[in-house]
Amino acid sequence: MSLATLRRQTLSPDAMLGRQGEEAAYWYLRQRGLILVERNYRPEGSHEEIDLIGWDGDTLVFVEVKTRGPDPTRLPEAAVDREKERHLIAAARDYRRRAHRLSSAVRFDIVSVLATPTGMKIEHFRDAFRESAVPERKS
Repeated sequence: MSLATLRRQTLSPDAMLGRQGEEAAYWYLRQRGLILVERNYRPEGSHEEIDLIGWDGDTLVFVEVKTRGPDPTRLPEAAVDREKERHLIAAARDYRRRAHRLSSAVRFDIVSVLATPTGMKIEHFRDAFRESAVPERKS
């Protein structure tokens, strides 16, 4: 049995739902023309990750996917608060530096996924927040 198979078998129900939501978001965005180039990007030494990275024309797009079950206490996109935005921006800066894409236009999107009895309900929030709108944390 491979390590990947073992990891999939030991995921909690919430983690499995999250993976299913990311997969649904991946195909949703591809069908709408985004060229996705990276999944689950994690900067070295960080516990944060960017769920999906892709290109929409000349714009580099960083996507956070949030998935909830059929009766959430709050909508999935509400889980992306200022702190989460800061982490995503820092990870995006790391990716851009490593990929030598510092001069590329950038966009931050959120994909909200609700798992319902009839399937995944997906809502795409383009340009959900801007890098300049979230101040960098002072070290």
